[in-house]
Amino acid sequence: MAYASQVWVSHSSISDFLRCPRAYYLKNVYKDPKSGNKIQTTSPALALGSAVHEVIESLSTIKTEDRFKTPLIKRFDEVWSNVSGKKGGFQNTQEELEYKSRGEVMLERIRQNPGPISKPAVKINMDLPKFPLTPEEDLILCGKIDWLEYLPDSNSVNIIDFKTGQNSTEDPESLQLPIYHLLVRNCQRYEVLGAYYWYIEQNDEPTSTQLPDYDTSYERVLNIAKKIQLARKLESFKCPNGNEMCRDCKPYEAILNGEGEFVYTDSKTKKDVYLVKGTREDREGEIL
Repeated sequence: MAYASQVWVSHSSISDFLRCPRAYYLKNVYKDPKSGNKIQTTSPALALGSAVHEVIESLSTIKTEDRFKTPLIKRFDEVWSNVSGKKGGFQNTQEELEYKSRGEVMLERIRQNPGPISKPAVKINMDLPKFPLTPEEDLILCGKIDWLEYLPDSNSVNIIDFKTGQNSTEDPESLQLPIYHLLVRNCQRYEVLGAYYWYIEQNDEPTSTQLPDYDTSYERVLNIAKKIQLARKLESFKCPNGNEMCRDCKPYEAILNGEGEFVYTDSKTKKDVYLVKGTREDREGEIL
């Protein structure tokens, strides 16, 4: 494995590293020598989360008055075709219908209680928001923010993160909002006023949460990014469970051992997607 002089980090890759460096390597560094692509597992929870997020996030590019002219369920049906069947890790039609129904309920909740979705939004003018964490630009922080609500009275924005899992609380130590705060501050011109989680399977409106301190967030993220950079340089990625393997790296080790079922190659991410029965990711885990 050649050491990359420039290392990109995101909320998902940092989370991978903190849970299991081996899983981080297999998800973010390793490439199949035959295809040249990175590998990824699929699961119903991931399929549900990505489909619902795609529908909601697409609305931010549409004029406020036109956002609901096309029914959300129709948009959802179109998006769902991309995760249907084995692409979404579904074992059978009944399981797929159950997950799709959950998505429809969430979007109906949004339709009935649009809240910030019916108000002006800011769209960061980058395909992938990013900025250098260091002057040398050897560490790049990147990531997509679910929604930026524009507040005309204060000429500022609120960060809103959609949650599609069945959990109704977020770990207070999560780096998601700190990372979002860094990205929003550095990738657009409006001041950040507040931050919210919207647990759309349970709640009709977003839940306010404390906006992380910018300087503290920067130091936390930079410190972990440097650890990832060093691990890549030393090519040292060990699972905390040793040879027993943890729930994060085990599905990927199964793929390397030929136990995963190849499903398709994602044309957008250039990743080979696999279904790993019996070891796939937690179906009710938080998504994105």
